[in-house]
Amino acid sequence: MKKTLVASALTAAIFVPSVSAIEIYKDDKNAVEIGGWMDARIINTQGATEVVNGSSRINFGFTRDMGSDWKTFAKLEWGVNPFGNSEIVYSSESNFESQSSDFLNNRLGYAGLAHDKYGSLSIGKQWGVWYDVVYNTNLVNTWDGNASGTYTYNKADGAVNGTGRGDNTVQYRNAFGDVSFGLQVQLKQDSFDLTDNSEDGNPSPFPTAAKNFMTGSSTASTSETIATVEYNNTVGGSITYAATDMLTLTAGFNLGKFDGTMVSGEGISETDYIYGAGLTWGGFEEPGFYAAVNINKNEFHDTDNMGRLMHDAVGLESLFSYKFENGLKPIFAYNYLKAGDAYEAFYNDGEFKRQFIVAGLHFVWDDSTMLYLEARKDMSEFNAGNQTPDEDDGVAIGIRYYM
Repeated sequence: MKKTLVASALTAAIFVPSVSAIEIYKDDKNAVEIGGWMDARIINTQGATEVVNGSSRINFGFTRDMGSDWKTFAKLEWGVNPFGNSEIVYSSESNFESQSSDFLNNRLGYAGLAHDKYGSLSIGKQWGVWYDVVYNTNLVNTWDGNASGTYTYNKADGAVNGTGRGDNTVQYRNAFGDVSFGLQVQLKQDSFDLTDNSEDGNPSPFPTAAKNFMTGSSTASTSETIATVEYNNTVGGSITYAATDMLTLTAGFNLGKFDGTMVSGEGISETDYIYGAGLTWGGFEEPGFYAAVNINKNEFHDTDNMGRLMHDAVGLESLFSYKFENGLKPIFAYNYLKAGDAYEAFYNDGEFKRQFIVAGLHFVWDDSTMLYLEARKDMSEFNAGNQTPDEDDGVAIGIRYYM
């Protein structure tokens, strides 16, 4: 029997990590699960060796049987920083202080209803339908997901345009045989001021307003506002086809729009879009060979390492692994994100090409414990101003404990 990655609308809506959550309560009507993982790693990069948190998280899933094949569900997930992140800060009052980042941060929170025939409807902060297309390569522990258009705006969580863990999203999902699909709308009202900072020589990405723009705000707080730009609702869709027991094909898109008016009365209108496709062979957690690749084309969708919106770009991610019977799993990944001619011509300061490979060895000790070693070789090409510390070679060793 062919297997689908989104076997049912309910399974799709309550997306869980690769290791199943633990059921902590169940009666004739209600069920509660707890999931997540603790990931501790030692990483060496940029000439420094540190202990860092590996995206540790905890989540709770709730389902309720409403009868007649209807279910309601909810999910809550928080990122956890269990290892501390204190630093010395010299305050304006001439005092030294120790400050720490939050222990918890919001990752997911949504609720919905599902029916075996009619599909599922969910509302809240949830994985975007675009993630259905590209998640198949987002399985490297240390370096991944930076070329798929998921974690936009300089490697954030994709909340703004709904391609990652989208804020304020409404999703409908259903499956018919070997084909499943998702439709999404993001209902929000965002706006930012475009400021006159032309003396810095950093143009806006909007051709009608040659001023500075950095992820929705100017770097010069004293600059004069020349326009107000709105970025409101977005829409997206995905489709998954389980062609065989081993081969799965995915495709999808996400679309948003920048609209604004300059003080001169001139209009600003640009479309943020991304579309692409993916292919998966096998299962990453299953014994044997696994291969996954996805490609995308996008415009006004993501930023470079300086925070400037890219006019156009092409991205590719790939991941290959082989899991042996003894739990050893060598992996190899290749990521590539290249800004196009329009980006290079507009900013006129060289190319932006993020490119790296990752090779590693995972040891799946049992279903709930994994040890890993991963190394990155960076082959990126940026102009000097675009270089950031995390675009470098590195080595990481860690342990991941699933709940």
